[in-house]
Amino acid sequence: MEYQPTKESVDKHPVPEWYHDAKFGIFIHWSLSCVPAFAPTDKGDIMDILRNEGAKAMFANQPYSEWYLNSLRIKGSPACEHHVKTYGAGFDYYGFAKDFNAALDAWDPAGWADLFKQVGAEYVVLVTKHHDGFLLWPSEHLNPMKPGLHAARNIVAELTEEVKARGMRMGFYYSSPYDWTFTAKPITDLAMSLVRVPRSNEYRAYANSHWYELIDRYDPSVLWSDIGYPDGVNINEIFAYFYNKTPDGVVNERWGQINGFTRALVHIPGIRQATNWYAKRLWLQGQTSPPGVHYDFVTPEYTSKSEVSEEKWECVRGIGKSFGYNRQEQPDDFLGVSELVRLLIDIVSKNGNLLLNVGPKPGGEIPEVQVDRIKGVGAWLSVNGDAIYGTRPWKRAEGRTAEGTGVRFTSKPGSLFAILMETPQGPEVTIESLKAAEGMRVELPGYDEPLDWEQAGSGITVRLDRQLPESPAICLKMTPGPG
Repeated sequence: MEYQPTKESVDKHPVPEWYHDAKFGIFIHWSLSCVPAFAPTDKGDIMDILRNEGAKAMFANQPYSEWYLNSLRIKGSPACEHHVKTYGAGFDYYGFAKDFNAALDAWDPAGWADLFKQVGAEYVVLVTKHHDGFLLWPSEHLNPMKPGLHAARNIVAELTEEVKARGMRMGFYYSSPYDWTFTAKPITDLAMSLVRVPRSNEYRAYANSHWYELIDRYDPSVLWSDIGYPDGVNINEIFAYFYNKTPDGVVNERWGQINGFTRALVHIPGIRQATNWYAKRLWLQGQTSPPGVHYDFVTPEYTSKSEVSEEKWECVRGIGKSFGYNRQEQPDDFLGVSELVRLLIDIVSKNGNLLLNVGPKPGGEIPEVQVDRIKGVGAWLSVNGDAIYGTRPWKRAEGRTAEGTGVRFTSKPGSLFAILMETPQGPEVTIESLKAAEGMRVELPGYDEPLDWEQAGSGITVRLDRQLPESPAICLKMTPGPG
């Protein structure tokens, strides 16, 4: 169909099957912040800080290193103190562009794409511009504040070519509401995050031109905006243009717009406090953008769902506490392979995808600890991918074994997958509250012979008949599926 630039029209766009099937993607945060590579790690992840200490503490102690410029603009913050001590009070953040570009000769986009393919990613989302305004492609639409602020290589073009050549989909993140070259005022709480969006016609035209340029030049499959969009723009024009060019493309939900009247209200002390309270509540529930816009999927950050969601969603998070590279992070700050595999399984069972981030160093080296973790996920998927890729949620996501192990369910036509979130230690396992059809076949990936089983009251007992290798999770394929 031909989409029109109205919400009513673009809301008719269906979520394409490829995105439902994909399940696992790689996010890449690579900005000037990878040069200083600093954020505090002692207060937990971003949701821990927000939950325990509130919005002001979250911004002052921002664990996302890619927010370094905003953090150093907050007097007394750990990043501000680090910057003064390390570089001097007068050192301009944008001086890091020289270091970033000097290291770019070492970057190997083919190596990145090979790695992402190896670990089982079905799509890749690249941050083309983060909040600092540094572009990863040579746009025809130059920054009016800092015209030379872009990478020395066309990172967007080079990586897109390599990713698509390996059969993966390519997506682009772009910081639509924030560009810190247009303002020197920091974001200090959630209420201020609504009003620090540039409102000039110059910035509206700048952001709009970049989205159309990225669509026209590089044919992405995913448009991934962050936090919101400047008001005074009909964003449905962007969506309709994209869908008419790429009918099986998808857009996320972070395009919400705040009008001038609301911005003015937020500055009133009592309303500001109420806004912070309400925004905190929404953030902890996974909502990170003003509502009311069209989208194909929602993107809760560093959080998950408690049950199967009717709408498609994508959990987005770093392997550690930051998206961008952070030298302060130690191995214990990163999720282990088992935690990541179980996170992926849980998300998929509830109708989600996992967009897992890597944060490269200057020159493009992905830290070894991150490579190790995503390779571990890939190794598990290489054996058990049938229970993940192309599946859909079953009538319920969660279950338990009689031994107390958590179970997650996924399904395909004619098959049910019961995924045990630990390796059974005994010769048999009983999955509670599960009834089987006569003649059901139970299989373990990688083994030719089916497993014996029996109905045991309201559950089924499966005899493993072999010593299973230790694994983050064990998949049992049941054909035909239980009723």
